[in-house]
Amino acid sequence: MQDQFDRYLKTLGSTLEDVVATDGAGNPLATGKAIASTALAARRIHDAGGKAMFIGNGGSAAIASHMAIDFSKNGRVRALAFNDGAALTCLGNDHDFSEVFSRQIGFHAQPGDLLFAISSSGRSADIVKAVATARDIGCHIVTLSGFTPDNPLRLLGDINLFAPSDAYGFVEISHLVLCHAVVDHLSGATEELIAGHPAVSALAHVT
Repeated sequence: MQDQFDRYLKTLGSTLEDVVATDGAGNPLATGKAIASTALAARRIHDAGGKAMFIGNGGSAAIASHMAIDFSKNGRVRALAFNDGAALTCLGNDHDFSEVFSRQIGFHAQPGDLLFAISSSGRSADIVKAVATARDIGCHIVTLSGFTPDNPLRLLGDINLFAPSDAYGFVEISHLVLCHAVVDHLSGATEELIAGHPAVSALAHVT
């Protein structure tokens, strides 16, 4: 059982290490640069009076809610997630489920806002449609996707973060880690967290 868990952790670690970042033209970016650029964009957008918005389904919806509060509380960036149950059921019933996020973005987004679009498959119609609406409004867009490298969402962001796995758990955890990396960069906690890790502290005593 321990050997199986060790291999599980190794596979998860390798998924994170193999995350692929690209820009809006599909050109490769160093993942660290993509994280830093996203944090800088979020800070500038907040300082200009804008906000970050998060959308996702299922587990990705939980990440969206989690990140909206962390960006606000720890990153000190205005942020919200469009996961209110009444809004989702109203818009899904009155229009179509594929419009539950695009309609809300149409209500609330302003030019220059930042949208985080999260989808494990990168193929969810409501997420793809919401990105199109945000683009029309003039928002900046960061996508987080997984499963297959040709998923449509991966082509739609100014920055795209792709987790190369077909396992929901590994993709969702990778997306959560990437978003936390942005928050930690925003809050200035990155170096402190690394320095405080036992493995790093131990290395500091090696001469």
